[in-house]
Amino acid sequence: MITGYVIGESLRPGAVFTPRGLRLRGVRRMDVSGSAAAGQPTLWTLVEWEADDADAAGIADALAAALEPELGWYADFTVGDERVVVFAGRVFRIRRGDAAGRAEAIAYGRSVGTPEHQLDWTE
Repeated sequence: MITGYVIGESLRPGAVFTPRGLRLRGVRRMDVSGSAAAGQPTLWTLVEWEADDADAAGIADALAAALEPELGWYADFTVGDERVVVFAGRVFRIRRGDAAGRAEAIAYGRSVGTPEHQLDWTE
C-alpha cells in the first residue's frame, strides 16, 4: 500500500484529482507561515490518501495533470523501492540510492521555482 499527501492549494484552478484506486485518509489544515516561500499561501490544506501499489502510475499521472505549474508545486510518495516525485506535467521515479535520478528531480524542481528548502524528500 502507498500513502501520500496532496496540498489542496497546489492544485490548479479547475483541476479534478480523482484517480482510480485513491482512498481518502484525512484532511487537515496547517500553518506553514514559517516555511512558505514567497507567493505561497501560509495555510495549507493537506489531503492524505492511500492506494494500492498497482495504482501508483495512475495516481502519478493524475497529479501531473492536476498540479499548478506556478511556484514549483510538487507531490511525492513512495512505492516499493521508488520515490515518485510529481510536478505539473512531469513525473520522476527515483530508485532508492539513485543519486543521479534524485539530482535530476532536484534540478528540475529548481528550474520550475520550487523553493530550495522544499526539495527535501527522503529516500
